[in-house]
Amino acid sequence: MLVTTLLTFAGSVLFALLLVAVVHRAVVRIGRRSALFARLARKAHRPAQVVAVLVAVQFSLGVGTWIGNWRPAVLHAVGLALIAAGAWLLATLLTVAEDATLSRIRVDVTDNRHARKVHTQITLVRRVTVVVVGLLAAAAMLMTFPAARAAGTSLLASAGVIGAIAALAAQSLLGNVFAGVQIAFSDAVRLDDVLVVEKQWGRVEDITLTYVVVHLWDDRRLVLPTSYFLKTPFENWTKSQSELLGTVELDVDWTVPVEEMRQELRRALEGVDLWDGRVCVLQVTDAVNSFVRVRALVSAPDAPRLWDLRCVVREHLVDWLRRREPGALPQVRVNAMTAAVSSGGVRGRGDHDSDARVFGESVDGEERVQTFGGNQERGEVLHAHRAPDQIG
Repeated sequence: MLVTTLLTFAGSVLFALLLVAVVHRAVVRIGRRSALFARLARKAHRPAQVVAVLVAVQFSLGVGTWIGNWRPAVLHAVGLALIAAGAWLLATLLTVAEDATLSRIRVDVTDNRHARKVHTQITLVRRVTVVVVGLLAAAAMLMTFPAARAAGTSLLASAGVIGAIAALAAQSLLGNVFAGVQIAFSDAVRLDDVLVVEKQWGRVEDITLTYVVVHLWDDRRLVLPTSYFLKTPFENWTKSQSELLGTVELDVDWTVPVEEMRQELRRALEGVDLWDGRVCVLQVTDAVNSFVRVRALVSAPDAPRLWDLRCVVREHLVDWLRRREPGALPQVRVNAMTAAVSSGGVRGRGDHDSDARVFGESVDGEERVQTFGGNQERGEVLHAHRAPDQIG
């Protein structure tokens, strides 16, 4: 009788593994033509084997003529393992289905706003699904214990009080969880969005139920709680579209040929593929004191290319001014004025011999003129020096 029971047990396990192997082989063959079945064969094979073996073991223990007090305990343990394995298999199947949906929605296109929105929502739904399946599996395992069922009945009777206490204790955590769900379905922040948060520029790399990871431009990661995006203002450069405008400002001399500079800007933009062809404007935005401020307004398909385009335009205009219009570079002009200073006493009318001005027609005055003014005459421009390039 024992030998028959052992043979039944072994036969059940082998039959379960053989059945899983046959199904796996069929799914693999179908997966050569379908990405969904290929992903299913790769990820669901192991949990399916575990579930099949546990079902076979439970079946053998249920129908076999086993003798001993250990049998109920083993059956209970196998039942717990079967619940856990079933949750594993269910979560895997749901994940495979969600991954297959994501693979059909391409984000490597020019206008991918809707695709990024769907990716964000499915990613969060997948995480919620895994958490819910895990919680249901844990609850089902606990309900197999009589004491836990009694405790569950008592908990349900006082669910209002316990719920209030739990909500108060986990207020921050629950707030972030609800904020994550709200972010996913409100379309405020999506995966791969370009944001400016905490005076930092970066792209949204990951969104979870409790935090958001922003990949900064210098490869750092800024981790922010999801509730941050519901309480704090932030810039989203790709909320409705990815196209952006950018400016390049230069301070130049009043002699700058604005129209020629405008034509040079157009030639510079037509020679690079960073420009999307939408905006090319050059205007004088300020003209006070010693300089004229020129602003170039350009457009690009997205933020990274806009940054590179601004740098290219700035370098090109600086080089053009240096080579073609050196007189238009920033200059500072200083005029030497004759200062009349009396040396004391009243100078009579026509009394040239008593001239004691600091810069005058006396011997000392002429020496000071030669020392401080060089060989240039009074009233002329003493010097004009070129200031460093000032770029706005």
